[in-house]
Amino acid sequence: MLSFHVITLFPELIGACCSVSIVSRGIKAGRISVKTYNPRDFCQNKYRKVDDTPYGGGAGMVLKPEPFFAAFESIERASLSPVVLMTPQGLPFKQDLAESLAQQKDITLICGHYEGFDERIRTLATHEVSIGDFVVTGGELPALTVIDAIARLVPGVIGKTISLARESFVDDVLEAPQYTKPPVFRGMEVPAVLLSGNHGQVERWRRQQSLRRTLERRPDLLEKAFLDDEDKKFISELSARKDLRSDA
Repeated sequence: MLSFHVITLFPELIGACCSVSIVSRGIKAGRISVKTYNPRDFCQNKYRKVDDTPYGGGAGMVLKPEPFFAAFESIERASLSPVVLMTPQGLPFKQDLAESLAQQKDITLICGHYEGFDERIRTLATHEVSIGDFVVTGGELPALTVIDAIARLVPGVIGKTISLARESFVDDVLEAPQYTKPPVFRGMEVPAVLLSGNHGQVERWRRQQSLRRTLERRPDLLEKAFLDDEDKKFISELSARKDLRSDA
């Protein structure tokens, strides 16, 4: 079982989001657990004050190191398990890191809030992670995103592993378009190849659509994707055309 330990000033937010959908299913199945630790519970002052004014002046309040260190040190975790600090200064969170973290037994996530945290809190982290080039009011929503991305990779959380293998970013290309019934909706038809029953043609179509969509929307991913000769030929032909819209 993989245990998530979340240091947060808003445990209710973490608990509410983890009580539904895939994460909840993983918890009920005993595959993952999510525990929260509120630094306010580790304050030495009667006001449970976790922040103070910044040295050197400036706007806002800065989270104090003492309650965060105390919360961290209260966690029963493997000594070398990863500690992820949610910060806009961190490296982009990507699928390969999610896959690596899904192999662990314990993961600790530290959520900042307000203006920021005392720099000494950063020394607790083994990873500093960002979910995008934007700023939110706290680390809870990014932490929940990370939990969801990792939890769904833990065996037994999602039933059909074949679906995971076809998702965006798994092999550095975006996922192909998907369709279900009805075959025609408001004049929009499901591509004939998906109705053909020819599995070889279907897989080839999906691969080509993945490459097409990646070239159109995220060409940077193709620089590190594994491409065979057929893939390279298809991309070369697409690149020579001005119109990259789907053939679907």
